[in-house]
Amino acid sequence: MSNYTNRANGLLLEPADHALGRSRGGLSTKIHQLVDRHCRPLVVIIGPGQGGDSPMLPHLLSQLRVARLGPGRPRTRPDQVLGDKAYSSHANRALLRSRGIKATITQPADQQANRKRRGRAGGRPPAFDANLYKGRNVVERAFNRIKDWRGLATRYDKLATTYCGGVVLRAITLWLN
Repeated sequence: MSNYTNRANGLLLEPADHALGRSRGGLSTKIHQLVDRHCRPLVVIIGPGQGGDSPMLPHLLSQLRVARLGPGRPRTRPDQVLGDKAYSSHANRALLRSRGIKATITQPADQQANRKRRGRAGGRPPAFDANLYKGRNVVERAFNRIKDWRGLATRYDKLATTYCGGVVLRAITLWLN
């Protein structure tokens, strides 16, 4: 995981792996983001290509800060999280529940089978609103908007800090439109 919150002498630290990791297609970088319902990025973190999505959710939520129109602290807790099967872990659901965030996340078939196999001890299935889940395509559309920039889609940058700067610049242009 690339951590850009550590600073040395006012400069961002470059991660040792440069946010590059091996995946099926070779060396790649993954962009993790939280977006609002208008496809605008709220939090962006980059990591190596083989890194999982699920472990990044706590880091994304910890970076969330949405300024209020009037006085007051920025909001740090969304009302709802829509996620795909990658975010369906028990730890993620417990984190969202502890923070009072409603989760609309599908359960993978293996988790459903394990719960059913355990019978009554498996508990009830988590709440799921299929109509609300249809709005999850906003996340995929947001990724497509970021990847409209060829340099971000193909990662020409050598340094992760430079690439992250390009992703943040693209996020700013999306907010300005």
